[in-house]
Amino acid sequence: MLAEIVARVLASGPRLGSTRLVAVDGPGGAGKSTLAAQLARECDATVVPTDSFASWDNPLHWWPRLESQVLEPLARDVPARYQRYDWGRRALAEWHEVAPGGVVVLEGVSAARAAVRTRLSLAIWVDTPRTVRLARGLERDGESALPLWERWMTDEDNHFAADDTRANADIIVSGAP
Repeated sequence: MLAEIVARVLASGPRLGSTRLVAVDGPGGAGKSTLAAQLARECDATVVPTDSFASWDNPLHWWPRLESQVLEPLARDVPARYQRYDWGRRALAEWHEVAPGGVVVLEGVSAARAAVRTRLSLAIWVDTPRTVRLARGLERDGESALPLWERWMTDEDNHFAADDTRANADIIVSGAP
């Protein structure tokens, strides 16, 4: 399946200036980061994680900062610069630069939202059972994060239902083990 996705990415045309923007979306714990890392290796791409913008307190409404720091500059074919959010410190951290052109993988919850669809060269949805996703999240974040994960999952369920993200994906892959 990875070879098929890579072929589609490389055959796609740029829709964000000279950049082919590929979204890897799906709910938390689905396996998006793993797929995005594989795509980055195969396509010589830069990954921009939505986790660099989101937080437990702001799971979905951080999009304007992504627009201004990443998407708008790339659309003008100039380097983008964004400041990563540090979840542990609960503060903005170091800056990252993204060169225009080539392939940029936007990875994370709501990466393929309606606000960006016309600029995506490809939208990928990673589909994974809820129980698997929650187990992965708690393994990473600890059992004490269960209330955060429960709230997060409710917020993302509401977002995906309103946005119809999965139905608008070009490719649906399984993130199940």
